[in-house]
Order: sequence, then structure tokens, then C-alpha cells
Amino acid sequence: MKLDVSDDDVFQEKTVPSGTMLAGWSLLVRALAIAGPVRHPSCVSEQHVRGSRRQEGDWAIFDKRYWPGDTLADHLSFAVRHEPIDLLLLKRIFTAVPSAEIESIIRAAPTGAPARRLWYLCELLTGHTLDVPDAPNVTAVDLLDPEDYFTGTPRLSKRHRLRDNLLGTGRFCPIIRRTPALTEFIGLDLAAKARATVGRIGAHLVSRAASFLLLADSRASFEIEGERAPRTRLERWGRAVLQAGRNPLSLDEILRLQRVLVEDTRFVHAGLRPDGVFLGERDHDGEPLPEFIGARPEDLPDLMDALVEANSRMRDDGVDAVLKAAATAFGFVYIHPFQDGNGRMHRCLIHHVLAERRFTPPGLVFPVSSVLLDRIEEYRATLQAHSGPLLPFIAWRPTSERNVQVQNETADLYRYFDCTDAAEFLYACVRRTVDEDLPREIDYLRRHDEAIRRIMDAVEMPDRMAENLVAYIRDNHGTLSLRRRRGEFAPMHDDEVARIERIVRDAFDGFSSKREPGA
Repeated sequence: MKLDVSDDDVFQEKTVPSGTMLAGWSLLVRALAIAGPVRHPSCVSEQHVRGSRRQEGDWAIFDKRYWPGDTLADHLSFAVRHEPIDLLLLKRIFTAVPSAEIESIIRAAPTGAPARRLWYLCELLTGHTLDVPDAPNVTAVDLLDPEDYFTGTPRLSKRHRLRDNLLGTGRFCPIIRRTPALTEFIGLDLAAKARATVGRIGAHLVSRAASFLLLADSRASFEIEGERAPRTRLERWGRAVLQAGRNPLSLDEILRLQRVLVEDTRFVHAGLRPDGVFLGERDHDGEPLPEFIGARPEDLPDLMDALVEANSRMRDDGVDAVLKAAATAFGFVYIHPFQDGNGRMHRCLIHHVLAERRFTPPGLVFPVSSVLLDRIEEYRATLQAHSGPLLPFIAWRPTSERNVQVQNETADLYRYFDCTDAAEFLYACVRRTVDEDLPREIDYLRRHDEAIRRIMDAVEMPDRMAENLVAYIRDNHGTLSLRRRRGEFAPMHDDEVARIERIVRDAFDGFSSKREPGA
């Protein structure tokens, strides 16, 4: 099957580099009118390229020797060999071209690894068996190269002589590329580092640190949504997070956690939403201006069932806990299955996976939400980098309720996604909790306890008053305010106040004031 390989100046709102021609996914999408974003576009130069390829903005530019040809087989082979795998584009290509075209590619090279990979993926993603005899008895190949991707436990398909090592299934599958950053993160063994940090302190201090960290995470999770939640809602978040990981993840478990997080359902539909959902602004008439649109309500049961199935596969395969947390939690928030509380459940699922896999020390909660809040712009950019490119391929109309109604088939936009950037971002957040937040919380409590002990030696007073005294002095940069001295601490002599101020200053000397633990 020949393709139109004529030159293009612009592709999906990106300027094509001068002196190049589209290749691989980009050419296939343009030539076959495929509805889907090419996130890592490639082109082939008319000239030689130093080092065979270079990156120029969004574009991977290959040396002219890489020009594959002008057929469907040529560019599918180029894409599979030289570009990141894209299951969404593959499925839509397989659906767009006659099965006979794919069958001819496979019959032309039945023992070739690229052909066998395309063959297996075509049958996996479309659910249709091609009219091709089983592969000859040749050495089986991995579907994804473990040197390029993080993979699951290989499952042999005798028909294709291929080992399926995807992280998910044909119904829902994240892809995580093996980048230098992720390789470095995994090599740090942050779970062991956290256990070692906790192991050096007593059980009582661990318990108190856990309470502070949970409160910090609770407050931050609501602040991310622009809310200042009352104590009751903070407590519900705390209960949900502490329960995360106790039960295997299922749709019923997700819905149970939703009921913990959203207690008042008078104005919110409990369970999977029955209508559309969008994030963004509204115009002066109140009409939607979406920046993100969630999956269609009729697709939610199957998508959520498939997400849970993929999560179970990653759990059984022993996929790295943080990678699994990213794939499951970000996959959930992209689907956006609830009317309200999707962001909180997304973050709750991060805690679920880390607790379930024993990544988090027993009894502790990493304040991941606090780190997300500190890096809120990067967090939002990570979400938008995935959802933004999908919007041009979603046909929608405003409803009379000023909501959105999706009018085309979009389920596949939420089934398949590259989770690499989200995994790098989440791992960086987890690293900060282990390297900075957890040791800092413990250091704070030690300094605080030392200050309280010395204050009680200097002046006899109730524990709660001593606690307040430390807080007031720290809040006022090392001195007790005149208002406090004339108020509840009026009975104290000036020399006692001066002594206690020195105690607090000495105890917290050198302690970072970046973010007060538990605040």
C-alpha cells in the first residue's frame, strides 16, 4: 500500500523542519488521516545528519539514509524500529487500513521481529484474528525491548513466537520508557532509605511523625484544589489515606474510598458519573471553554475495569512501586470517572500503591500532596502535557446544563498513554519526601522535644502551655511577643522569658524554616 509522502510545512500545528520529510508515525497519521496526536514526531533529512539523528525542538531528525520508502510497511517498520511505541496510533492505523494490508506485511517476513510485533499488537488491540498461519518455530522475541522500556513479566504467545511484556493489557496499557532519570531513581532504592531513616528512631517518635505527615498531606491535597477544608474533611482524607492499600484495588474499593472522601452527596452523584466532565473556564455566557474533557460516561465501566486489570497485572509482575503508582493514578485522573473528587482520589491511589507494595514504611504516609503543592505548576504541566494534545480529537457540544457532551468515539484516547513524564515527576516527588521531608520532620520533633524538656526544667508549667510557648517564640523569630508576655505568660519573670527564648533559639538553630512540619 503506497502512501502520499509529499512534503509538508506544518504537521499538527508544528512547523516541519526545512529540508525534511515526515516519516514513521507522523507520515502514517497524515497520510491515513488518523485522529490522534503524534507526541514525538520524526522526519528524515535530505542531507546527512551528524550522529545519524538529532533533536530539533519537538522533532527527531534522522539522516537521509533512514528514509524508509513510500509504503505502509516501510513507515510502520520505521516507527516500530526507531520511535517510541504508540498504542493509540497503532490501533487506529490497524482499524483504518484493510486487514489484508497488515496480513501481507506479516506474510512477507513471518520470522522478522518487527512483523511479529505488529502482528501480535494488531490482534491484541483490535480483538480480531488475522488470516495468517502461526509463526514458524523460531526464537521468541520480546514485544518491548527491556533496554528501552520498563516491562512486565513476559507471557509467551506461541502463535506469534513473541513474549508479551507490556505493563497492561489490550484494553488499558500505559507505556513507560526507560529514561536515564527513571533508571537513576530506581537505583537509589528510596524504600530502603526510608526504612533505614525510620529504623533509627523510637516507635513513639515514628507515631508522632506519622501524624504530622498525614496532616500535612491532608491540607495540601485540598489546597491543590484551591480549597481550605474544614477539620472534618481533613479527617476524612486522613481516614481514606490510612485505609489505602489494605484491600486489593478494585472498582468497588475505589468507590468505597470515594464514599470516605465525599461524605455529603446531596449535590454530587456518588459512583461513576452519568454525564460529561471538563476542566477549564467558561465564557461570559457560562458556556464551557474546556482545557480537558474526561471519558464519555458510557465508556467508564469498561475503562475502569480495564484500569483495575492493568493495575493487578503490574502488581503481580512486581513492577516498581512508584512506576506502578504513576501508571494507575495518572491513568485514573485522565479517565476522570467521578463528578467530583477525581484529583483527591488520584492522589489517594498514589498512597494506595505505595502502601500496598510496602514502599512506604509501616504506619507512615509520605506527604506526596505537600510536594505536589510545592511543585504545583510542574504538576499541572505534567497533566496538561498529556490531556492538551487530545482535545483536538474530541468532538463535543455544550449541553443545556452548561456541561459538555462528547459526540465521537474517544475511549481509546484514555486506554493508551505514555506515562514516562508522569513517572519521572512522581519519582522526583517521592525522592524529596524521603531525602528531605521525612528526615526534616524527625529532626523537628527531636529539636522540639529537647526544647520542651529544657523549658520544663527551667519553669514548671503544663505541657500544653510549654508547647504553645515554643510555637509562639518560633512564630515570632525567636522572641516572645509583648502581647503574649502581657497575656497568658504574664506570671513569668523577665529573666525566665529570656532564658526560655534562648532555649528555643538554641534548639532550633540551623533548622530550615522552609515549611513547618505538619503546618
